[in-house]
Amino acid sequence: MNSQNVTPQEFSYLKEQLTARMIQILVEEQGYTMETAIDKIYTSPIYEKLSDANTGLFFQSPRYVLSYII
Repeated sequence: MNSQNVTPQEFSYLKEQLTARMIQILVEEQGYTMETAIDKIYTSPIYEKLSDANTGLFFQSPRYVLSYII
């Protein structure tokens, strides 16, 4: 699948967990509504990069990835 040696299922799981944690941080720590946080993540240019396993972003911390969004 990619140079990160993860299966498509592992990649999907890691990406979903990272995305969920980023949304949680935006809601709990930044005061976003759930809807706004979801929109902020999924419409950001960095989410497209996160969706590409070859970037390796799914291995990074949620705060690191969020630093490119907020």
